[in-house]
Amino acid sequence: MPSTSTADPQAVETALRRLAPNWTTDIVRAIAKYGPTLPVREVAGCVPALSESYASKRLAGMRQDGLVDRDDAFDKRAPYRLSRQALTLGPVYRSLTQWSSEHVAPTMLERPGRIEDALQRLQPIGTTKVVQLLAEGGSMDFNRIAAESGVYRQLLAVRIARLQADGLVVSNGSRNHGLYTLTEAGQALGPVYATVQQWHDRHTAKAPARSGSRVLTVPEQGVQGARTAAALRRSPVPSSLFSHAPQPQPPVPYAVTAASHPARGR
Repeated sequence: MPSTSTADPQAVETALRRLAPNWTTDIVRAIAKYGPTLPVREVAGCVPALSESYASKRLAGMRQDGLVDRDDAFDKRAPYRLSRQALTLGPVYRSLTQWSSEHVAPTMLERPGRIEDALQRLQPIGTTKVVQLLAEGGSMDFNRIAAESGVYRQLLAVRIARLQADGLVVSNGSRNHGLYTLTEAGQALGPVYATVQQWHDRHTAKAPARSGSRVLTVPEQGVQGARTAAALRRSPVPSSLFSHAPQPQPPVPYAVTAASHPARGR
């Protein structure tokens, strides 16, 4: 099993925050299922409780994050399609779903809900670093975590409280006298971090190409870019993007607070 210590906290959290905004997973799933291209109106129609105006804003944000593309940037009616980065999200989604199924109370029945719930737990700044420290050093008090993580103390207090609420960390005492330890769910995050790191590196210009693997790049501009875009429009969305995860094991129960399930407004 991959260790949490091998992940780059900044890279992992940068990738998770790109995927975490509400409705992002649902929109990726809608385009994957009903695409390969969909206009804003149809995207909104595929996602319950998502208004067309908010779908437009979310798609614009996803385009900035490199998750969707549009052939005509100046035509608001032009349909959206999944980018090459989004088309390779299958392993990330499967890893998040498996971790949620095995270690998080089953409050989300639909797979996109499980993925978004897992992303909300893992994406806050400082979460990955704290998990890494506790995975490597075992139980630690607040002062040691603050000293070794480099996280500002007031932010760290909020972050640890959130980690406890989300079932990733437990304490045997108060903030000033207790020791913090990872739960089973926190200890099991190694494969998730490894998969997210691999996805991030694959689509980061600085990442070296691995021998024997094909690294996808952003289409070039001009005639070649138009040909590539046309090929992508004709290509079916890979069925593996939202394929089923392994059968879940009995979950480890713990209290899930409202912070773990932010309200999804229009």
